[in-house]
Amino acid sequence: MSQTGEAFEKLVEVMRTLRSPQGCPWDREQTLESLTHFVLEEAHEVVDAIERGDMDDLREEIGDHIFEGVFLAQVAADLGLFTVDDSLRTVSDKLVRRHPHVFQEDGRVHDAESLQRAPSAEAALARWNALKAQERTDTSERTSTLGTVPKGLPSLLRAYKIGKRVAGVGFDWPTTKEVVGKIEEEVAELRETLDAEPSNAARAEEEMGDLLFAIASLSRKLGIEPETALRKANEKFTKRFNQMEENFEHSGRHLEGSTLEEMDAEWERIKSANNSPD
Repeated sequence: MSQTGEAFEKLVEVMRTLRSPQGCPWDREQTLESLTHFVLEEAHEVVDAIERGDMDDLREEIGDHIFEGVFLAQVAADLGLFTVDDSLRTVSDKLVRRHPHVFQEDGRVHDAESLQRAPSAEAALARWNALKAQERTDTSERTSTLGTVPKGLPSLLRAYKIGKRVAGVGFDWPTTKEVVGKIEEEVAELRETLDAEPSNAARAEEEMGDLLFAIASLSRKLGIEPETALRKANEKFTKRFNQMEENFEHSGRHLEGSTLEEMDAEWERIKSANNSPD
């Protein structure tokens, strides 16, 4: 067995022990449903480590992320549903099946000169998506176009994926200009609601949702993943705000006792110092 195989088998055995009668009471109590929060949390921590460029942290976070998959598979095994081996075989078979430009039908790899190889990343992705769509068509149980978009995704990312999925069947704006027009329309409707019914929170929420959905669609048309873009905007805002707070404290002041005009002025100085136009 390879070192990778030994390391993975050790993790599986550790998890099996934790779930056993001789193991940990907390681990034994967990269910598929109770673990969903931890799966999402670990995924976000992996992304955070990547964006911070912290490779030591990333090494640990990848391990934690893999562990959550092993944990889920062990719970499923305890319920008699499937094992981690089943999950690994399923994903390996899928990867081979959806990469005909890499693997031959017998699993061997095409040689570098083979005409079957994809000429570009775009061609490879198009082939993957076509095979994925064909698999959905071939299944005996009909699945709707949006039926496999996970409901547990962050809402902005889910809006992006919904738009991407329906665009795949031709339901999309022809150009980005038309999406911008839709955003302007949604802004106008939200403004109208706030002017005409300022106390109607439900209507304002609905209009805000429509606006955010349209913004996610513009992100998709521009080739920008909105969750990543918003995460970077959050980080930029946080750094500027922290700097503003530090600047005030260094001058013997506090934000709580300052005016909005004073804070705006300091904010603009920080932006100028960073040579940022926004």
